[in-house]
Amino acid sequence: MVDTATARRPAVATTPWMQPLAAMTRLNFRGGAEAQHAAGGAFGATFSTAACRAVRAGERAALWLGPDEQLLLAPAGDAAALQVGLAKALSGIPHSLVDVSHRHGALELRGPHAAWLLNGLCPLDLAPRAFPIDMCTRTVFAKAEIVLWRKATAVFHLETGRSFTDYVVGLLQEIARELPE
Repeated sequence: MVDTATARRPAVATTPWMQPLAAMTRLNFRGGAEAQHAAGGAFGATFSTAACRAVRAGERAALWLGPDEQLLLAPAGDAAALQVGLAKALSGIPHSLVDVSHRHGALELRGPHAAWLLNGLCPLDLAPRAFPIDMCTRTVFAKAEIVLWRKATAVFHLETGRSFTDYVVGLLQEIARELPE
């Protein structure tokens, strides 16, 4: 497990349109079809076979990042049980499973201007027809790599490296200066 000193999240001020998300378990999973099937069963959410789609099961989500890669998100308290269950289900099956909980921080952007704020420095078309609910992808926000997931029409989940959190938040706050009061 990650020690508490490295698990501290950067301080992010809550605004009406942005809030930091609570600590969570993040597992980077890679594996072929057999491993995906076994891991999906143990995780409690089948993995999407459609590119760039998230699958939710209660408080857990599996985000498709590549043909053999998923970012698994779960409540922080699920870490130990998930690792034991996944290790058992994947025994003897080639795969990679890495706990990256300490590496990322997460923000939620919400409201009618959420997509506009992101498009200030993210090159994706975030219109609902182009980036629908439950679409997710690895992309960039300015010079920071992010994972972006649309959870609802006006709600985005943004994952970024902890060392980039202040940078991303600062840029979002700068873009938000143009929002009407």
